[in-house]
Amino acid sequence: MSTKSMSGIAGIIVLFSAMLLSPLVAAQAAGLPDFTELVEKVGPAVVNISTSQKIKHKKIPQPQGRGEMPEMPEDSPFGDLFKHFFGDPNGGGMDEFNTQSLGSGFIIDANGYVLTNHHVVKDASEIVVRLNDRRELKAKVIGSDARSDIALLKIDASNLPTLKLGNAEKEKVGEWVMAIGSPFGFDHSVSVGVISAKGRSLPSENYVPFIQTDVAINPGNSGGPLFNLQGEVIGINSQIYTRSGGFMGLSFAIPINVAMDVVKQIKDKGKVTRGWLGILIQDVNRELAESFGMDKPMGAAVLRVIDESPAEKAGFKVGDVVIEFDGKMIHHSSDLPLAVGTTPIDKKVKVKIIRDGKPASLAVKVAELPAEEQLAGRGADADNETKPAELDKLGMAVDELPPELRSREDVKKGGVVVSRIEDGAASEAGIHRGDIILKFNNQDVKGVAHFRDLVTALDKNKSVPVLVQRHRSPMYLPLKVPGE
Repeated sequence: MSTKSMSGIAGIIVLFSAMLLSPLVAAQAAGLPDFTELVEKVGPAVVNISTSQKIKHKKIPQPQGRGEMPEMPEDSPFGDLFKHFFGDPNGGGMDEFNTQSLGSGFIIDANGYVLTNHHVVKDASEIVVRLNDRRELKAKVIGSDARSDIALLKIDASNLPTLKLGNAEKEKVGEWVMAIGSPFGFDHSVSVGVISAKGRSLPSENYVPFIQTDVAINPGNSGGPLFNLQGEVIGINSQIYTRSGGFMGLSFAIPINVAMDVVKQIKDKGKVTRGWLGILIQDVNRELAESFGMDKPMGAAVLRVIDESPAEKAGFKVGDVVIEFDGKMIHHSSDLPLAVGTTPIDKKVKVKIIRDGKPASLAVKVAELPAEEQLAGRGADADNETKPAELDKLGMAVDELPPELRSREDVKKGGVVVSRIEDGAASEAGIHRGDIILKFNNQDVKGVAHFRDLVTALDKNKSVPVLVQRHRSPMYLPLKVPGE
């Protein structure tokens, strides 16, 4: 076949391919959402929030060698500057200066109720809300909740534009979303993306199932709304994950359902209450599930039961794995605080657990979550004699807990401290020198002699759960018993 014929055939193939692809490209382009009408519709109800805070610090005493500060008129604008340079001739005392910060919010009621983040208005001495029409109005805090990071503000205005609230639970991963806010002070900036995940739990937040998105969120966006394509608010932009201080593709929003429950409680009761069990929990991974005798990893492993808590009264024990609470499956440990927190106070609920590898049920009466300071640990009990350490077949040596360590770590009874660790099953499990072993193979550790008996009785090639405490934080570690 000639070169000319080959070129002709190639041209026909290219043309035919282009004809086939053109409708596909057009369809893909047509499928992308147009946000222009949405921005025009919802933009007027999004506001900018600026706050002022008064910060106190000690006055700088006048140092030696700088000379005396010149006398200045009382109303001189240079007085503070010279005081900073020469020092305060009176010395000591306190100075005040103002700092300012920016955030976002949105109007949920035509009579002036504005929703934003708690951290946007925390400790503010003055809050100013700037509307879309450039009016600036002072706001007062009606109520604020640190645990959910929600604050309800009120401005003196009426007939304001409002936003329609959606249902975050109905939204699906992969759906388009849009944010409007004031990143770095740039009012009414629009950014778009998709829902990356739902029900995310963050280390510092136990009562919010965050919506994760890849919408660009930066400082100043906090408190602003997250919209679906219908123009409904489905979340409040609250946090970002970053190593640089700026956007890195991981943004987190508080579901609007959670926020409005907080708003309702603030309006009705003036405060926010949550359910409480009184347990410290940990997620169950594959290795832990095996050591607990479970078929698959799920639930929340109980690390500690607080004295005189609803959980203690209901019979919860360390080592229980909560798999269902009031009819709700607990797939991850993060599911439990939310389920408990949204349960009405004094309601008696059924809890399904795994105890010693077998299913069981408990009935617990949910109490009100105490203030954080009320949850502080209490003192310890009697002393124990210290005995010499001896290396065991797991590659570690343990001692009795000295009184000062028992008191510092708030260990009420039992337990042993790891005094030496070498290569072996214990180190492979993640046990460290200085860890306190509280529970071993589902047995409370009563002391060194008891612990040695528990180790001796271990079956080969078996996985067992080990409850250790490290710097007052308990955790379960799965330990694989060696075969030889």
